[in-house]
Amino acid sequence: MKGFYKTVFIVTVFSVCEKALGFLYRIFLSRTIGTEGIGLYQVALSLFSLILSACVSGIPITVSRLMMKYRSENAPKKVGGVITAGLTSALFITVPVCLVFFIFHPYLSFLFADNRCMTIFLILLPSIIFTSLYSVLRGVFWGNKDFLPYSLIELLEELCMIVVGIVLISLSTTVTGGAISAGIAVFISLTFSFTLATIVFFVRKNKLCNPIKLYKPLLSSAIPITAMRTANTLSISLVSIILPLRLVASGLSSEMAMSEFGSAVGQALPLLFIPSTITNSFTLVLIPEIAETFYKKNHVILRNNVEKSVKFTIFISCLFIPLFFVCGEELGIVIFDNADCGKYLSASSLMLFFIGLSGITTSILNSMGQEKKTLLYYVISSVFMLASVWFLPKYIGIYSLITGFAFVYLLSSVLNIKLLNTQCFYKPRIFSFLTYSSLLLLPTVLLSYLIKNIVLSFCGSVITLFIVAVVSVLTLVLLYCAFDVIDISVMKKRFVLKRKKAVY
Repeated sequence: MKGFYKTVFIVTVFSVCEKALGFLYRIFLSRTIGTEGIGLYQVALSLFSLILSACVSGIPITVSRLMMKYRSENAPKKVGGVITAGLTSALFITVPVCLVFFIFHPYLSFLFADNRCMTIFLILLPSIIFTSLYSVLRGVFWGNKDFLPYSLIELLEELCMIVVGIVLISLSTTVTGGAISAGIAVFISLTFSFTLATIVFFVRKNKLCNPIKLYKPLLSSAIPITAMRTANTLSISLVSIILPLRLVASGLSSEMAMSEFGSAVGQALPLLFIPSTITNSFTLVLIPEIAETFYKKNHVILRNNVEKSVKFTIFISCLFIPLFFVCGEELGIVIFDNADCGKYLSASSLMLFFIGLSGITTSILNSMGQEKKTLLYYVISSVFMLASVWFLPKYIGIYSLITGFAFVYLLSSVLNIKLLNTQCFYKPRIFSFLTYSSLLLLPTVLLSYLIKNIVLSFCGSVITLFIVAVVSVLTLVLLYCAFDVIDISVMKKRFVLKRKKAVY
């Protein structure tokens, strides 16, 4: 267990550094190419992400899961075979797709509300091949529980994109030129990370074996995951296409619609997913453990790991809700110089609870082989989101996007928890933790709101944000401890042991 927490710490440090750099880069983009430029860049990136998800998004996690399964069966040739099957499948799928889009792109301009997005998309397109191969290599690292190379490569990829992006965007003189430069930076960074991952793969002495017999188990498991993630990306990509059009239909100009979309998707949503920076690193390390205990039928350990992952995810998400809810507008102004972004953040902050819960339960269920059911749940919830962004912009504008996401995460969370209870021999004890977490948020939010009203007029936005963040986090942690929602007995024992060792 000591090694587990050490790994989590290392992965978290790298992940936080990576996301912090990406966040600073997002601020740079906002202040150089503006919300219109971010909108162009984001729309092109959405279609790129959709194609990538449709091609290979289910393969990495399936490769890692099957590697663990075959390793537990002491079948090293199958381990090498499933790696080879993953890499060759990625190539066979992505190369023809890229050729089709390159050849027929003049006939596909209808995919974008603004033709400038097509130029950015074509720049990104070749990197689909490299990224798909790198994603499989990433799955190999997960399957080997070799998280350090993966974390380091991700950080270096982010650094590469930032350095290239700042140089190229600084040389641009127009909004369109800046958005194109941002696309070029993404292409270069993705190519760079694939090259590094390939070198590490062979340095780590991973072996390739005959994949013929491994395609069927790989694809039968990967296709439902790919379909689910494609549905996720497709819904976001459809939103990127539909929402600006529906905003225009509601009376906004094309430029204003793209600007509002950029504020919500390019600025507010990245802030909303900040807690994932912390929880993803914990999940990344724990999910292989859950898969291993599931296949070995270690029911007690499985229940404990599931409880641990869900509780940790919810706890981290709750730490951010009071600050985002109370000080969203101030965050938008301080970070992006955009009050609208902050308003969207405040309105969507309560979704953090279900974003974390939906994400972690989906990952756990996929590691247990429940890919088809999680796909069905996501498709059902996505229908509500698409209906929201189609019918509601006339009445609530860009807030229809927030309403749609609320449908997705709330419904998928409920359905996932119900399924999780049937899959575990011993039901995870998480309901009381979820209930207490929800109730304890109320006094924390009220106190944060009071502190903000007292401090803001005297100290300004930056200091107010700091004070509210500290007060809200300390208040929530103390409430968790006071109501015994968090078990601190283990920490007390470790502290006492350390003091005894120091004395002797």
